[in-house]
Amino acid sequence: MTKKSDQTIIKKYANRRLYNTGTSTYVTLEDLSEMVKAEEDFVVFDAKSGDDITRSVLTQIIFEHENKGQNLLPIAFLRQLIRFYGDSMQTLVPSYLEFSMQNLTNDQDNLRKQLADSFGGSPFEAMEEQVRRNSEMFENAMKMFMPFGPAAAAAQPKAQEEKKSSELDVLKDQIADMQKKISELADKKDD
Repeated sequence: MTKKSDQTIIKKYANRRLYNTGTSTYVTLEDLSEMVKAEEDFVVFDAKSGDDITRSVLTQIIFEHENKGQNLLPIAFLRQLIRFYGDSMQTLVPSYLEFSMQNLTNDQDNLRKQLADSFGGSPFEAMEEQVRRNSEMFENAMKMFMPFGPAAAAAQPKAQEEKKSSELDVLKDQIADMQKKISELADKKDD
């Protein structure tokens, strides 16, 4: 990475301390993370060798965030990324990822607006509404499987109740006929 005039130079010393030459203060990875979020451009050099180690420091920041439970990178993505190392596609991956992230960054305001328009005030309100609808569907489904429950009986129209009553009468008659036949068969067996 070549140094631009507006880049802050960070030096990393052997004791792992990071020194911001712009503010003449020691900084932490969290400070560098905040600088990235504030879109402050910086480059990190190894103080002893002078090597540009910006990539490894940025990767370390991502690693720290992932370890804190702020998981942004799906496991499948990480595995696929590892598979690209040494692959013939390896040279294309960085430019593709950079292009994709730039498009996402450019479109993030539009995405936020579309989400707000689609789901109302906030994604949490949308999730609460979806949970409420799912609960209602679940309750309705449970009522279908418990046709003789008190809530279901109260909700059924009178015509359905009469139909069930006549169906029950038919079933009772059939059971009575079957019991009669069983009795007749038992009597014949005893003779």
